[in-house]
Amino acid sequence: MKAAKDYIVFPLDVPDPERAKSLVTLLAGHVGMFKIGLELFVRSGPELVSWIAKAGSAKVFLDLKFHDIPVTVKRVMARAADLGAFFATVHCGESRAMLEAAVQGAGDRVHVLGVTVLTSVSSQDLVEAGYREAYSTDLRQLVMKKAAMAKNAGCTGIVCSGQEVQAVKTALGSNFQAVTPGIRPAGEKVAADDQARVVTPAMAIERGADYLVIGRPIRDADDPVVAAQAIADEIQGALRP
Repeated sequence: MKAAKDYIVFPLDVPDPERAKSLVTLLAGHVGMFKIGLELFVRSGPELVSWIAKAGSAKVFLDLKFHDIPVTVKRVMARAADLGAFFATVHCGESRAMLEAAVQGAGDRVHVLGVTVLTSVSSQDLVEAGYREAYSTDLRQLVMKKAAMAKNAGCTGIVCSGQEVQAVKTALGSNFQAVTPGIRPAGEKVAADDQARVVTPAMAIERGADYLVIGRPIRDADDPVVAAQAIADEIQGALRP
């Protein structure tokens, strides 16, 4: 069984590598994984991924959300595997072939996660994007469709909100991994920020989430280590039978 802290994925959503490295040094013993997104990767390149992978026991989640023709996605996923990342993301998008290519490029070296529907996306956004009413009025149905496509393509799991985790696990099995962003600790006021569908750590764990992406509640705390420990304690409470 994973320790409670190992459920926590901390996103390094900072603009420069020195700040990222200081956060890794500070939190390496208190979270299970560090997530590198587009902003930091564009600024710092592959070197930071390799540095984190060698810096301690915490794993690396390379969250670049690949979305291109299958042959390009296959090649870039192979390069992600070379860096030592544990997870790497690809948009479920429109094509199962793209997902299959990502899995082929990954081999057994990096676990591929399909990105279903971003937690910033609302029903109105989907209406404006031209989705059919069945999907724009029921985000869970759209997530389930994309999740099934990801599993059938051989992906390790998906990224989805905590509101869809339980349905995904029920339909696709407990071994299909669910990584959940949009997490806010119990008792914290949810601000009108860019997350439209949020849950608490305990709620996400109880619904079956395997990893929780938690950034601002830790990064913006007066003491990030204390904040990470408090979240781990909340997770531990949800893990008890």
